[in-house]
Amino acid sequence: MSDFSLTLTGTIAITFLLAGIVKGITGMGLPTLAMGLLGTIMPPVTAASLLIVPSFVTNVWQLFAGPSFASILRRLWLMMVGILIGTMAGSWLLASDNVQWTTAGLGAALTIYAAYTLLARQLTVPAAAEHLMSPAVGFITGIVTGGTGVFVVPAVPYIQALGLSRDDLIQALGLSFTVSTIALAAGLAAHGAFQVEHIAMSSLAVLPALLGMWLGQLLRQRISPATFRRWFLIFLILLGLELLARPFLA
Repeated sequence: MSDFSLTLTGTIAITFLLAGIVKGITGMGLPTLAMGLLGTIMPPVTAASLLIVPSFVTNVWQLFAGPSFASILRRLWLMMVGILIGTMAGSWLLASDNVQWTTAGLGAALTIYAAYTLLARQLTVPAAAEHLMSPAVGFITGIVTGGTGVFVVPAVPYIQALGLSRDDLIQALGLSFTVSTIALAAGLAAHGAFQVEHIAMSSLAVLPALLGMWLGQLLRQRISPATFRRWFLIFLILLGLELLARPFLA
């Protein structure tokens, strides 16, 4: 999709505004919601290309806003290596012409993540197991990222299970999402799927994303983040099921 009409451009801007609001309220969710919404109107590979710049900017902001970058990187570097390798290995699927299966994969990733987050109990990862689990979780996350453009499975549940403080958790998620964004951009570029017009439109999407984050932070003071997060996850499940079923209903 190389021709961005005025209507489509407006739709993209509104999508990133909404995704930014979600991130401002909950601390995450911008790439996930943007991929889900854009995946309903365009091939997932195009949606992933548009995601690169706003995801990178907002997650780098989140990554360096906390005080513990060096210690978090030392703890999670094996996971980050796994994400890089897995994303590069899996990006051929997203870059392929099989739109039906990549759309179904996107729907499955959204549904699994949202349902698990909504229903599952909080897990705990023993410190002794991190050395073995981190690269495996990173590699699986990378495969999912490369195949669907969704960064959160199983990285987010795993990082949440490490027992980090709130500030360190937010910073660790920022690290994971930043590395996933860089790896996805490299994987798409390696397969010729990251086009110049996508870079330009992706750069323009930064402004509505940042505006949305600012609005979300204001709304966070007026609404219950836990209640909002619950309904957001329910919406993601419904959106994921629609994307998952779409290839079989066509």
